[in-house]
Parts: sequence; C-alpha cells; structure tokens
Amino acid sequence: MSSPAIQSALQQMQQLASQASQQPLQGSQVAATMGQGSFGSELQTSIQRINRLQQTANSQAVAFQAGDSDLALNEVMVDMQKASVAFQMGMQVRNRVVSAYRDVMNMQV
Repeated sequence: MSSPAIQSALQQMQQLASQASQQPLQGSQVAATMGQGSFGSELQTSIQRINRLQQTANSQAVAFQAGDSDLALNEVMVDMQKASVAFQMGMQVRNRVVSAYRDVMNMQV
C-alpha cells in the first residue's frame, strides 16, 4: 500500500471515529493531526476512544434497564451499535498489524 493510500485510509478512519464520538473534525484539524505523534500513541488513543464508546453504551443500557425515563431505546441501541462497530474496526486493525508484523519478521535479509 502506498503512502498516500495509507494517509487517505487513516484520514477516513479519523473522520469515522470523530463521527462516532460526535466530535466533528474540520479539514484543517485532520491535516494538523496527521503526522503528530507516533504509531503507538495513535493506537493507544484509538483504543481509549473505543473503550469510552463501550463504557458509554454499557452505562446507557444499564440506565435504560433500570427505567431511566430520559433515555430512548433507539438512542441506546445506536450507541451500542457505534461501540460494536468501533470494536470490530479495532479488531481488524489489530489483525492487520499482526499480519504485517509476521510478514516483516518472515522476510529473509
């Protein structure tokens, strides 16, 4: 995969993540976040974001089950689906990273 294709995919993932967390990024903000920080810090931030989404969905589900009248079922279900999609995306990224690591380690020098 070429560098522009990777940057494009990363930009799309950041936009989707910002939509999922309901914090829209502007075009200049996306460009500013590109290249700032290491892969490890970006990965840690993504994992924390996924964790936050799951915790929010869990707390809303518990509150809805307890009879909280401020929550609508559709809001709870949408947040649960956002958390599920974010988790699945995280798993796919992990699988790709592990696969790439194995490919690099199996290369003959």
